Amino acid sequence: MEKIKPRTLSGFMELLPARQMQMERFLQVLRETYSLYGFTPLDTPVIEAAEVLLAKGGGDTEKQIYRFEKGGSDLALRFDLTVPLAKYVAQNYGVLSFPFRRFQIGKVYRGERAQRGRFREFYQADIDVIGDGQLDIVNEAEIPAIIYRTFTALGLQRFQIRVNNRKILGGFYSMLGLSEKAGDIMRTVDKLEKIGAEKVTEILTEDLGVSDADAEAILSFISIRGSNGQVLEALEAWRGRDALFDQGLEELKAVTGYLSAFGVPEHNFAVDLTIARGLDYYTGTVYETAMLDHPEIGSICSGGRYDDLAEYYTDKKLPGVGISIGVTRLFYVLEEQGMLSDQMVTAPADVLVIPMSDDLQAAIQTATALRDAGIRTQLYTEKKKFKARIGYAAKLGIPYAVFLGEDEIAQGVVSCKDLAAGQQQTLPVEQLIPQLKAALAARSSGTVIRED
Repeated sequence: MEKIKPRTLSGFMELLPARQMQMERFLQVLRETYSLYGFTPLDTPVIEAAEVLLAKGGGDTEKQIYRFEKGGSDLALRFDLTVPLAKYVAQNYGVLSFPFRRFQIGKVYRGERAQRGRFREFYQADIDVIGDGQLDIVNEAEIPAIIYRTFTALGLQRFQIRVNNRKILGGFYSMLGLSEKAGDIMRTVDKLEKIGAEKVTEILTEDLGVSDADAEAILSFISIRGSNGQVLEALEAWRGRDALFDQGLEELKAVTGYLSAFGVPEHNFAVDLTIARGLDYYTGTVYETAMLDHPEIGSICSGGRYDDLAEYYTDKKLPGVGISIGVTRLFYVLEEQGMLSDQMVTAPADVLVIPMSDDLQAAIQTATALRDAGIRTQLYTEKKKFKARIGYAAKLGIPYAVFLGEDEIAQGVVSCKDLAAGQQQTLPVEQLIPQLKAALAARSSGTVIRED
């Protein structure tokens, strides 16, 4: 029989065991941090009816979606976690408590060109707050503040959350008489960092029919730079010309003020007028987060305010705000740059119990006692030489080995070896447990990202 060469499709990530353990620790930090803020975990189906996912996509969404038919049904793989959330909230409106705060960590699928740091299947980690009829703007500041805490908990320091408000952009385009083209202009402007000012100008003038003067005015406007206070002060020059612009400016000022109140240092967030977000459902505050040492990767965390996302599923007004971490992309960059901590525990177990006699009863009881104490324990019963058994533990990074020979069994003790230090002691298992727990707690301290 001809053998099929095993391979992984382009744009899909598979990790070896040690790296997978690091990824799990990474996800654990996200879950723990999100839970600190009172978010409920949620899991929605990977496959949805295509009409549900495409109800309000816009932009490149329809081009990127994985869509197929099965049994006469038009189906699609979810391309983000926000649209399924809108469906979920509309469907369960009568039993949910508002504001509804949820987090979800799951895989999404986009049929875009696979490239460095970009995948077709990847994890997103989302937090969203959904209101019933209204949603206070303080939520638009708390969301990026949570991201600041999350990245800090991971050990990431050199990052910046960039904040804007689409109402400011929409209002400015209205001043230029370009309201009907505002959505297309925003999607174009959002690509500024990827394609450059010259290409943006070309698309604006040749594809969208924007005059050279207006294109120049747009590029000049979004290029306003300075401290957050300086950018906000510069925007005051346009106040009073457009109601939507004025509303957006007030919201942006409120968000930046609350961000400071939440304890986010100013060097970790910045008002950036180039941020527009490509998806049409965003209506107010928008965010993108970049690693300052790797700007070529693009945004690793993005989101914003949406007021009308659920309108295709319900007549209820369900405004929301959320943000999403591109977990797979971020993990890829951290791994590639050698930023993952070497001290991070990657072993599948903390202790390897090795019976040294044919009587397995004592070894099983010891392993059970360790597990009952919350210590991850693997029982090794393969009939191999002692060196091979120790080599197995070393290859997996298991820090401790517990031996039980006839002498240990007779005396009611175990022998425990610290494989890194080479030190060994013999004592009752009830005395060993607190020592192991203290040592393992010390090993598990520190952050996912290497501390320089």
